[in-house]
Amino acid sequence: MPLLAFCNNRIVVSKKALMLYVVNENNDTIFQRPIACGENYGNKTRIGDRKTPEGEFKIKMMYDATSWKHDFSDGRGLRLGAYGPLFFRLNVPGFNDIGIHGTIFPESIGTRSSEGCVRMRNDDIRALYEHCYIGMPVTIEKD
Repeated sequence: MPLLAFCNNRIVVSKKALMLYVVNENNDTIFQRPIACGENYGNKTRIGDRKTPEGEFKIKMMYDATSWKHDFSDGRGLRLGAYGPLFFRLNVPGFNDIGIHGTIFPESIGTRSSEGCVRMRNDDIRALYEHCYIGMPVTIEKD
Protein backbone atom coordinates (compact mmCIF):
# COMPACT_ATOMS: atom_id res chain seq x y z
CA MET A 1 0.00 0.00 0.00
CA PRO A 2 1.42 3.45 -0.84
CA LEU A 3 2.48 5.37 2.28
CA LEU A 4 0.13 8.25 1.47
CA ALA A 5 -2.90 5.94 1.42
CA PHE A 6 -1.76 4.28 4.66
CA CYS A 7 -1.63 7.70 6.34
CA ASN A 8 -5.27 8.33 5.45
CA ASN A 9 -6.44 5.33 7.48
CA ARG A 10 -8.31 5.95 10.71
CA ILE A 11 -9.59 3.91 13.63
CA VAL A 12 -13.26 3.82 14.56
CA VAL A 13 -14.26 2.29 17.90
CA SER A 14 -17.90 1.30 18.34
CA LYS A 15 -18.76 1.00 22.02
CA LYS A 16 -22.22 -0.26 21.02
CA ALA A 17 -20.91 -3.08 18.84
CA LEU A 18 -17.76 -3.63 20.98
CA MET A 19 -15.68 -3.52 17.80
CA LEU A 20 -12.64 -1.64 16.52
CA TYR A 21 -12.32 -0.91 12.81
CA VAL A 22 -9.54 0.49 10.65
CA VAL A 23 -11.13 2.39 7.81
CA ASN A 24 -9.41 3.78 4.72
CA GLU A 25 -10.09 7.07 2.92
CA ASN A 26 -12.88 5.40 0.89
CA ASN A 27 -14.60 4.29 4.12
CA ASP A 28 -13.73 0.67 3.38
CA THR A 29 -13.11 -1.41 6.49
CA ILE A 30 -9.68 -2.98 6.13
CA PHE A 31 -9.34 -4.40 9.66
CA GLN A 32 -11.82 -5.24 12.40
CA ARG A 33 -11.58 -6.93 15.78
CA PRO A 34 -13.69 -7.23 18.95
CA ILE A 35 -12.83 -5.10 21.98
CA ALA A 36 -13.73 -4.46 25.60
CA CYS A 37 -14.41 -0.91 26.73
CA GLY A 38 -15.39 1.01 29.84
CA GLU A 39 -17.68 -0.75 32.28
CA ASN A 40 -19.97 2.28 32.54
CA TYR A 41 -21.88 4.01 29.75
CA GLY A 42 -21.32 7.60 28.65
CA ASN A 43 -18.38 9.88 28.04
CA LYS A 44 -15.38 9.89 30.39
CA THR A 45 -15.50 12.95 32.64
CA ARG A 46 -13.26 12.03 35.57
CA ILE A 47 -10.60 9.56 36.66
CA GLY A 48 -12.20 6.47 38.11
CA ASP A 49 -15.58 6.78 36.38
CA ARG A 50 -14.89 3.58 34.39
CA LYS A 51 -16.10 5.19 31.15
CA THR A 52 -14.42 5.20 27.75
CA PRO A 53 -14.07 8.69 26.28
CA GLU A 54 -16.10 9.62 23.22
CA GLY A 55 -15.01 11.85 20.37
CA GLU A 56 -12.11 12.47 18.03
CA PHE A 57 -8.57 11.71 19.19
CA LYS A 58 -5.17 10.82 17.77
CA ILE A 59 -2.61 8.18 18.63
CA LYS A 60 -0.06 10.15 20.64
CA MET A 61 2.49 7.38 21.26
CA MET A 62 2.87 3.63 20.77
CA TYR A 63 4.67 1.70 23.51
CA ASP A 64 6.01 -1.76 24.20
CA ALA A 65 3.96 -2.50 27.33
CA THR A 66 5.23 -6.00 28.12
CA SER A 67 6.91 -4.85 31.34
CA TRP A 68 4.07 -2.59 32.51
CA LYS A 69 2.10 -3.47 35.64
CA HIS A 70 -1.34 -2.51 36.94
CA ASP A 71 -3.30 -3.15 40.14
CA PHE A 72 -6.87 -4.04 39.21
CA SER A 73 -8.00 -3.64 42.85
CA ASP A 74 -8.92 -7.33 42.93
CA GLY A 75 -6.69 -8.16 45.88
CA ARG A 76 -3.99 -9.67 43.67
CA GLY A 77 -1.75 -6.57 43.61
CA LEU A 78 0.32 -5.40 40.66
CA ARG A 79 -0.02 -7.68 37.63
CA LEU A 80 2.82 -7.87 35.09
CA GLY A 81 1.68 -7.68 31.47
CA ALA A 82 -1.63 -6.07 32.41
CA TYR A 83 -1.68 -4.09 29.15
CA GLY A 84 -0.52 -6.91 26.91
CA PRO A 85 2.33 -6.35 24.46
CA LEU A 86 1.39 -2.88 23.20
CA PHE A 87 -0.23 0.34 24.43
CA PHE A 88 -1.31 3.10 22.02
CA ARG A 89 -1.75 6.28 24.07
CA LEU A 90 -4.52 8.60 22.88
CA ASN A 91 -4.50 12.39 23.25
CA VAL A 92 -7.60 12.59 25.45
CA PRO A 93 -7.81 16.08 27.01
CA GLY A 94 -7.54 15.88 30.80
CA PHE A 95 -6.43 12.24 30.79
CA ASN A 96 -2.91 10.92 30.20
CA ASP A 97 -3.46 7.18 30.51
CA ILE A 98 -6.25 6.37 28.05
CA GLY A 99 -5.36 4.11 25.18
CA ILE A 100 -5.88 1.03 23.08
CA HIS A 101 -3.97 -1.95 24.42
CA GLY A 102 -3.75 -5.70 24.90
CA THR A 103 -4.86 -7.51 28.04
CA ILE A 104 -4.19 -10.32 30.48
CA PHE A 105 -7.96 -10.88 30.50
CA PRO A 106 -8.78 -12.18 27.00
CA GLU A 107 -12.11 -13.43 28.34
CA SER A 108 -13.12 -9.78 28.85
CA ILE A 109 -13.18 -9.07 25.12
CA GLY A 110 -16.73 -8.49 23.97
CA THR A 111 -17.74 -7.04 27.34
CA ARG A 112 -17.93 -3.68 29.08
CA SER A 113 -15.30 -4.30 31.73
CA SER A 114 -12.38 -1.87 31.43
CA GLU A 115 -11.55 1.17 33.53
CA GLY A 116 -11.88 3.32 30.40
CA CYS A 117 -9.34 2.08 27.88
CA VAL A 118 -10.09 0.01 24.79
CA ARG A 119 -8.83 -3.55 25.31
CA MET A 120 -8.01 -6.05 22.59
CA ARG A 121 -6.72 -9.60 22.54
CA ASN A 122 -2.93 -9.58 22.44
CA ASP A 123 -2.74 -11.10 18.95
CA ASP A 124 -5.24 -8.48 17.75
CA ILE A 125 -3.29 -5.50 19.14
CA ARG A 126 -0.16 -6.88 17.43
CA ALA A 127 -2.10 -7.11 14.14
CA LEU A 128 -3.51 -3.59 14.64
CA TYR A 129 0.02 -2.25 15.07
CA GLU A 130 0.69 -3.00 11.40
CA HIS A 131 -2.03 -0.47 10.45
CA CYS A 132 -1.16 2.33 12.91
CA TYR A 133 1.04 5.40 13.05
CA ILE A 134 1.65 8.29 15.43
CA GLY A 135 -1.00 10.93 14.75
CA MET A 136 -3.52 8.44 13.40
CA PRO A 137 -7.11 9.68 13.93
CA VAL A 138 -9.24 7.65 16.31
CA THR A 139 -13.00 8.12 16.59
CA ILE A 140 -14.70 6.63 19.63
CA GLU A 141 -18.42 6.61 19.02
CA LYS A 142 -21.04 7.36 21.66
CA ASP A 143 -22.84 4.56 23.45
